[in-house]
Amino acid sequence: MKVLVLGGGGREHALCYMLSKSKDLQALYCIPGNGGISEIAHIPQGISLRDFEKIADFCIREKIDLVIPGPEEPLVNGIRDFLFSKGVVVFGPDRWASQLEGSKAFAKEIMKKAGVLTADFMVFDNYSEAKVYIEKRGTPLVIKADGLCAGKGVFVCDTLEEALKALHDIFVKKIFGDAGNQVVIEEKLEGEEASYIVITDGECFRALPTSQDHKRLLDHDQGPNTGGMGAYSPAPLVTPEIREKIEKNIIAPVLRVLKEEGHPYLGFLYAGLMIVQGEPYVLEFNCRLGDPEAQVILPRIENDFLDLIKNTLNGDLYKFDIKEKKQASLCVVMASEGYPGEYKKGVEIFGLERVKAFEDVIVFHAGTQRVDNRYFTSGGRVLGVTALGDTIPLAIEKAYQVVSLINFDGAQYRRDIAKKALKYLV
Repeated sequence: MKVLVLGGGGREHALCYMLSKSKDLQALYCIPGNGGISEIAHIPQGISLRDFEKIADFCIREKIDLVIPGPEEPLVNGIRDFLFSKGVVVFGPDRWASQLEGSKAFAKEIMKKAGVLTADFMVFDNYSEAKVYIEKRGTPLVIKADGLCAGKGVFVCDTLEEALKALHDIFVKKIFGDAGNQVVIEEKLEGEEASYIVITDGECFRALPTSQDHKRLLDHDQGPNTGGMGAYSPAPLVTPEIREKIEKNIIAPVLRVLKEEGHPYLGFLYAGLMIVQGEPYVLEFNCRLGDPEAQVILPRIENDFLDLIKNTLNGDLYKFDIKEKKQASLCVVMASEGYPGEYKKGVEIFGLERVKAFEDVIVFHAGTQRVDNRYFTSGGRVLGVTALGDTIPLAIEKAYQVVSLINFDGAQYRRDIAKKALKYLV
């Protein structure tokens, strides 16, 4: 098969890595790709991720059999609907179903119809009414811009000052543009977060390995929210009992509602959860694989990944069992100085050649560019250093050993990825 992956981050590098090992792969392409992806996939030049016409022309010209969108933006903007109209097969939900991520208010309404546990919420489309509500309700609370904000549109507010500033930034300063035309204001749930991602054909679904993301920039979950500073898998927080509750009370009902609405869901469905006293509550839904969760989940899958996707597309997922490696995995994100705010580009990266001597270590590139076999930073999140080990502590040790060998000016990373898991291993 000829496969095109859309996107240029660490998640897409992980997708390309898994696809490159498939026995059925004839050719692999990625738009726009990155420095690391260019080692294993062809990178067509001059095609923007937002130029659906050029993407369609490329697919038809090169006889692409399958397109796999990595990030949420093309899905929310209808890439599946557009390419399907041109006869191109796409693995991902349609535009309507992608609103699960594209609109937090939409997702809340779907959850209400499905009877899914989630934080109590209100939706506002203007600053003054939202301000009155916050002042009357008090804190703590969570404020979310309704639309896509690259993982940065959520504000956890413990004080009234923080809440009013967030509201002002979204509605008045318009820091997220039209994505902030509405906000969802909800109660702050107290518990521990986990990521639960399934692959589904709209009826049948199979759970991928469990994982836990680390959203805050700094150790001990301090600092601003980011797109994700690291992850690990499996997440011992998600016990067999909690898994059963997630699948029975969240995944299955949501898929049923989407099908009843005339939009059966195809692709990866990501539930961002808060586990509160043994009960899973949904914080958000995403219409794609997580990033950096993909970097720890995918390397733990033993199956031929392209075969898994083909079975899902063909409606044969019910025959397919996902086999997980017994090893644990850990990803430490190395980010540019200044991220998640303004950051430099074009900083040279050193030490990547040293990593090749390590077994069960993969450095997934996120924001990199390759020039004459030298690598330079080109994004906020630069690398995802991923290690597999027989246990979570061994994966931690190996990942940070490798991180210490890689350097670029201003590199920042968390030093406590997966430390939350250790209390479950005693």
